Amino acid sequence: MAPVELDALTVREQLFHERVRECLICALLFASLYILCHFVIRHFKKQTDFAAVHDDEDAAVNRIALGLCTFTLAVALGAVLLLPFSIISNEVLLSFPHNYYIQWLNGSLIHGLWNLVFLFSNLSLVFLMPFAYFFTESEGFAGSKKGIMARVYETSVVLLLLTLLVLGMVWVASAIAGNGAVSRQSLYDLWECYLPYLYSCISLFGVLLLLLCTPFGLSTMFTVTGKLLVKPRLLEDLDEQLSCTRFEEAAVSRRIASGKASCWLNLNVALLRERLLSIRSERKKLELRHRASPWQRNVGYPLAMLGLLALTGVSVLIVCFHVLELLLDDTAMPRGMQDAALGQVSFSILGSFGAALQVVLIFYLMLSSVVGFYSSPLFTRLLPERQDTPLTKIIGNCVSLLVLSSALPVFSRTLGITRFDLLGDFGRFNWLGNFYIVFIYNMGFAALTTLCLVKKVTWAVQQELIRAFGLHKLPLSVSRSRPQGEHC
Repeated sequence: MAPVELDALTVREQLFHERVRECLICALLFASLYILCHFVIRHFKKQTDFAAVHDDEDAAVNRIALGLCTFTLAVALGAVLLLPFSIISNEVLLSFPHNYYIQWLNGSLIHGLWNLVFLFSNLSLVFLMPFAYFFTESEGFAGSKKGIMARVYETSVVLLLLTLLVLGMVWVASAIAGNGAVSRQSLYDLWECYLPYLYSCISLFGVLLLLLCTPFGLSTMFTVTGKLLVKPRLLEDLDEQLSCTRFEEAAVSRRIASGKASCWLNLNVALLRERLLSIRSERKKLELRHRASPWQRNVGYPLAMLGLLALTGVSVLIVCFHVLELLLDDTAMPRGMQDAALGQVSFSILGSFGAALQVVLIFYLMLSSVVGFYSSPLFTRLLPERQDTPLTKIIGNCVSLLVLSSALPVFSRTLGITRFDLLGDFGRFNWLGNFYIVFIYNMGFAALTTLCLVKKVTWAVQQELIRAFGLHKLPLSVSRSRPQGEHC
């Protein structure tokens, strides 16, 4: 065999081995995420929906729907890890450019992961989750033989009708947006125009949802941290407050248990019991704070609050700096790239420290968006409960988390949190090239986050100062006359 043919065969073998290696790595990563998500869903799912089902048909339907939900949640988790994994991979390749053991971490693998996440997120949103919902609600057509296949036929027909309805709406919206200049009649246009346009609308909705939930979630995280950790108090004597609370609780308990015939007591038994419950709750809080060590009171809470304040402040500063870049430099606009050139240059001006900060901010913003999503009045009912979440609510949670997580890479790049450009079809969204949308989005995030931060911090400081100086005990109004009809 000629040397040229040997070289060509060697190259083909190398490409084959690289492809197999990438497939194995992607399969292992997704299998790990799937197993983790399976345990998470089992922790929240309602046992009566799965374990206590005596009908084999219903049990099989529930298992299939559970598998689809687990797959969707794994895709959502993969979308969250997509951008941090890419940033960390780039920094690792920069630090060890000639290390033999990390040569598998290349641009082809990262690009393939982005394409897989995009494909699976489309598949889950458009087909798997609607199929899972209609499948659990289906019973088969009237007069047909009962069984799994009857439910599959009914679900397929309903899903086909829903697909035609959605595609018709997308066709009308595309015709309105395009002023009817291009005819949309072929299957090629369906794949190249309508489906990307549909997912572009979904991504825009997810990014807007992140914009609304993240500032609200940042404010909620300050409140939750204050409830979970023991807060230090200024000018406070815990022993004295605990003694007074215990004496007051004992006095109210004796008054309720005394049973003296008194019209005042008869009229206010319910009020006294409510007062007793509030005093007991206050006593438990004081005992918890009294048992906490000085390090926990005076170091743990301030460090946690300063950490949240620092991360929020850095996020706002980065977004404000990105707004100035948008006004001065066209390259600051979010865009997609087809070749993942990893290991050539750092995507942060601070090097590895800046890349680590970007990863922390991405996870922080995602966590705050999830907290804000479940804290908002519109989506509070979706909050899962341990061992008591029905299957339909699990489906709703998986869809919501997938919409938020699949929009996270676009969200982070649009705000300038990272300079890592979007790979694959993530950079093909139509609205990413619109300067006014990107600029208004950055200004809206900076304004909402600053408003929530200032309001939360200033209100907390004001309340603490009022409590420290005892101004909260001053009566707002004093009534000198007894209301008519109140006699004892």
